[in-house]
Amino acid sequence: MEYLETPVLSNEFVRLEPLRHGHSSELSEAVSVGELWKTWYTRVPSPEAMGDEIQRRLDLHQDGSMVPFAVIEPTTGRAVGMTTYMAISQENRRLEIGSTWLSRSVQVTSINPAMKLLMLQRAFEELDCLRVEFRTHWFNQQSRAAIAKLGAKQDGVLRQHEVLPNGTVRDTVVFSIVAVEWPAVKVNLNSRLGLSA
Repeated sequence: MEYLETPVLSNEFVRLEPLRHGHSSELSEAVSVGELWKTWYTRVPSPEAMGDEIQRRLDLHQDGSMVPFAVIEPTTGRAVGMTTYMAISQENRRLEIGSTWLSRSVQVTSINPAMKLLMLQRAFEELDCLRVEFRTHWFNQQSRAAIAKLGAKQDGVLRQHEVLPNGTVRDTVVFSIVAVEWPAVKVNLNSRLGLSA
């Protein structure tokens, strides 16, 4: 059950707390900045669909396949995005960090590397993961660059992998960080954030 626990994870740059329906209005506001849900190669909920998406993630948590978090900007205390542990395989000591979106108002800030630091630290140091995966659409260049900047290595491309709601077929780029790489990745993230290792 430890993999399915939803602790509060925090540092000076970001707080991750268990996702709940009470986050819905702030998340609807956050996703409205730049109409983020209209980006064709992502799966970001619209403001109107936010309640359903929160429920979907909570149901997956109940089923044991996802651990959903709300991303909180600490200076305002407001929810500015969502992220999860997903594709959880406790017996194989691996999981994926994904189904992540951040409001355009906080993109290209310290929030993304800071929350990845928290999630990776929990995965490798508390859950004893051997491998953490990241997956993204071939055309999502911003996401691919951000994942690589974390220190994740590209494992490959799953071609014709998934049919999206708009009818296009996604080629999925798979990245991973393995346990032996975590110490260097941690130093890199701390350095980016101006923190001591």
